[in-house]
Order: sequence, then C-alpha cells, then structure tokens
Amino acid sequence: MTRLSTTLRGLFTAFAAVLAVTAVPATAQARPEPRAPEDFVALRSVDPTIIEEMRYATAHNFVGERVDGYRQPLCILTRPAAEALHRAQTRLLREGYSLKVYDCYRPQRAVDHFVRWAEDLDDQKMKAEFYPEVDKTRLFADGYIAEKSGHSRGSTVDLTLVRLPAQPTRPYHPGQTLVSCFAPQDERFPDNSVDMGTGYDCFDTRSHTLDPRIQGAQHANRMLLKDTLEDVGLVNLPEEWWHFTYRPEPHPDTYFDFPVSAKSLAGRR
Repeated sequence: MTRLSTTLRGLFTAFAAVLAVTAVPATAQARPEPRAPEDFVALRSVDPTIIEEMRYATAHNFVGERVDGYRQPLCILTRPAAEALHRAQTRLLREGYSLKVYDCYRPQRAVDHFVRWAEDLDDQKMKAEFYPEVDKTRLFADGYIAEKSGHSRGSTVDLTLVRLPAQPTRPYHPGQTLVSCFAPQDERFPDNSVDMGTGYDCFDTRSHTLDPRIQGAQHANRMLLKDTLEDVGLVNLPEEWWHFTYRPEPHPDTYFDFPVSAKSLAGRR
C-alpha cells in the first residue's frame, strides 16, 4: 500500500468516526416528556387552602417507595374537578373542616409501577399496614390493583377530612414498625384527619364506604365527606371511602402519562 493510499484511508476512517460520534446524539436523544392538556391545573392554584399530603411522592404507601412519575408532591386535576373541590372546601371551612388530598392525577407509569409491585410476591414490606389480611396473590382478583386507573384521566381524587385547626402529621420513616390500617385510630399510623375507620389505601372490605362494621362517629365522618362531595358533582367509589370522581369527566377515555410536576403544566401554576 502506498503512503498516499495509507493517508487517504486514515482520513476516511477519522471522518467516519466523527460522523458516528455526531450522529449518536440525534438518534439517542430521549423523547421530550409529555405535557398536561390545557384544562389541567395545580389544585393549589384554584384553592390553596386544601391540604395536600401526596402519599405516592413519599415512601409511606403500599409500595413502600416513591412511585414512578411523582416528581413533586403536587395535586394536578382537570379544572372542573379542581373547581368542584373548591366549592366543597368553601362549605367545609364554614363547618370547621378542611379537605386533605392524598392523590389526584396519577400517570400511567405509576399504575405500571403498581402492577410490577403486585406481581412481585416476595415484596411484602408494607403488608402489615396496608393489606394485613389480604394475600398478595389476590390483589388483582379482588380489585385492589388494576392495569388502568381512573386517576390517569385526571378527574379522580383520593381525599379525607381534617378538623381545623390542622395538627401536623408525624413523618413516616422507612423501616419503622407498621400497624394495621384498620386498627383503632390511636394505634395506627398518626394522621391529622378525622377517624374514618381505616387509614388511606387500606386493602380491606372495611374500606367500603358503607361497610356495616363502621358505625358511630366513623360512619358520620364518611357521610359528611361523601354528601359534601356528591353535592358538588363528585361521585364516590363504593369500595373506597376516600375515592371520588368528578362527573361528567372531561377525558373519559384517555389515560395520560405526563409526570406529576409543575413542569408538566407548561408554565401554568
């Protein structure tokens, strides 16, 4: 091989290497994150008085870790659902209560995280609190976990009532001793909400809104929440006293996957 051909071959190899390096970013660039439609808002922009304790942005939930897609502890809802909560809050404040939301819009990637967790039968670290009497093999069959959630449509919210003035809630520390979600209120994990008979996300039939074992003040608290929200257009899921959906839903057939973060609202607050 001549010196000229060797030089040309070297130049060609170097040029090809440069092309390869510069081409990688164009093909390997991650797709931009999806954004929320224009009719989604941060609840605090509609009613900043509603307390937010976004459980899936923390480790205190049945999975035991921050759930995929929850970038910030922020309640995002369709505007009609948020405005309905504002109407309910206005009424409740006059009676000495506040709403407290645990979960609002939930991205599909979070639902997928729940499904992976449910299929991992060896992961039982949160069982003692959230599903003490339910075998994990039954979570799909009994309806506690599903591959789709109404929360992903943006008009479903999980919430409770807090008696004012609201007291602080002690933070959860991973690894601490867990207590059954249907134990007496002074024994289970402390929550500044009124006593609803079970904690939030309790996988048990005692969580059914009208379960006959829930009587007295616990039943009255559930009915106050249910009646107040239904008066403003939010319908309760009978199997979960905390679960309500605004009707008619603006997006009844769409399951969104934008992350829970202020950035997803494209500059809106």
